[in-house]
Amino acid sequence: MAKGVERFRAQTAHLDLTIVEHTDSTHTAQEAADAVGAPVEAIVKSLVFIADDTPLLVLVSGPNRVNAGALGDRLGRVLHKADADMVKSATGFSIGGVPPFGHPQPLETVMDEDFFALEEVWSAAGSATAVFALSPQRLQELSHARVLPVT
Repeated sequence: MAKGVERFRAQTAHLDLTIVEHTDSTHTAQEAADAVGAPVEAIVKSLVFIADDTPLLVLVSGPNRVNAGALGDRLGRVLHKADADMVKSATGFSIGGVPPFGHPQPLETVMDEDFFALEEVWSAAGSATAVFALSPQRLQELSHARVLPVT
């Protein structure tokens, strides 16, 4: 099986994304911010929750923490954080390298409204060392995300 970044690159070849691979880890939001020279707010954390037995992808700004109870109330569902096996099963990627789109099956996605204060955000590209940049508007478009407060 191809490495995560190779699978993501193949899935998104038509989108003309510039994927940057680093020698150092971009696994955490702070590591990714340091690697790309961006504020931690510009780092997209792709977190998987289970919402009434269905995977839900939540795209969260680097320093923010998802308030599962409040977000669940906004969605009218009960949210629980997915474990590593569920993340891999739902997205095809391991924690730390989950991209916001390009999954085997489309996922319902919610996006942190805080991204829209920025011109550019950085997301994982299938591994803990690969990232790509795009505008928040393009992120929303490509991920088909619903924009909501997540904190």
